[in-house]
Amino acid sequence: MTSITGTTDLARVDRDPLAPVRAWLWTIAGLIFAMVVVGGATRLTESGLSITEWKPIAGALPPLGEAAWLAEFEKYKQIPQFAKLFPDMTLSGFKFIFYWEWSHRLLGRLIGVAFALPMIWFWISGRLPGKLKPRLVGLLALGGLQGAVGWWMVASGLVGRVEVAPERLATHLTLASVTLIATIWLAIGLRPKPLETAAAPLKGGAGALLVLVLCQIGLGALVAGSRAGMTYNTWPLMDGRLVPPAEDLGRLEPLWRNVFENITLVQFDHRMLAYAVIAFALWHAIVARRRAPGTAAARRATALAGLALTQVLIGILTLLLVVPLWAGLLHQAFAMIVLSMATIHRARFSVSSA
Repeated sequence: MTSITGTTDLARVDRDPLAPVRAWLWTIAGLIFAMVVVGGATRLTESGLSITEWKPIAGALPPLGEAAWLAEFEKYKQIPQFAKLFPDMTLSGFKFIFYWEWSHRLLGRLIGVAFALPMIWFWISGRLPGKLKPRLVGLLALGGLQGAVGWWMVASGLVGRVEVAPERLATHLTLASVTLIATIWLAIGLRPKPLETAAAPLKGGAGALLVLVLCQIGLGALVAGSRAGMTYNTWPLMDGRLVPPAEDLGRLEPLWRNVFENITLVQFDHRMLAYAVIAFALWHAIVARRRAPGTAAARRATALAGLALTQVLIGILTLLLVVPLWAGLLHQAFAMIVLSMATIHRARFSVSSA
């Protein structure tokens, strides 16, 4: 019995030699998901500026001892956020925000190690298809770039501001989202089953929906970065209007600043694109069910529309409650779920990367 079972298991491994690689990529995707959620908590707890230096190696450890903690606290006291927002903060309060930011950075380091070491082992052991190798190197480089962008974002809040620049926060989150998309795409491409074919409107619709979801996440980051969710806490109207007055939408000079810093325009854009995502997702689901009834593609499209609608409802709840921590985190985490589903849906129509 043992020999028969062993032979069967070996045959299964031989039929799907990329199963370990695929499992590794899905694990990395899960870690990126966790990284985004912790990043959201870091932003919502105003913790992102608590560590005022970028030390990729030495910063892996938190302060050790009371003297080290006091030294870090003194560095934080030198930036505008402390003086203008938290002048009464105690050392205990500082430790709370420090550990959020430290955890965020530590998770980034762990993702780097969890990606690089298995990649090297898979590469040396000959388990990686030729086409996959440069894509994995590119994905590793994308992760390194994410770390640099994260510090670029933090640096914007250390002088002259009490928070990071909204456009840099949006760049940071969008890049993390792109990294998640790329990781899932590669994992899907390694499936042993043939990928699906689809009519052009269905495949194109899946791609367009993925782009819309990504853009909406970027706009959501602008809302978070400008604290736009703390205002206009009514729905469906904004201060009694469906569309705010033109003078409110373009009150900043130069005009381009409104896109990133005008809380009225930022929240209005986020609301309008949410409606567009819902409308497009529902249309796409209807098209999929008509053109490919009973298929996995139709079921995915329907599920995606349901997830998008749920995300909008979570967003409305978050707004009406004036962004409590739990609701803000749920909104950001669910955005990553919608993005992941949109990526899976579109990637299943693509050719294998193996």
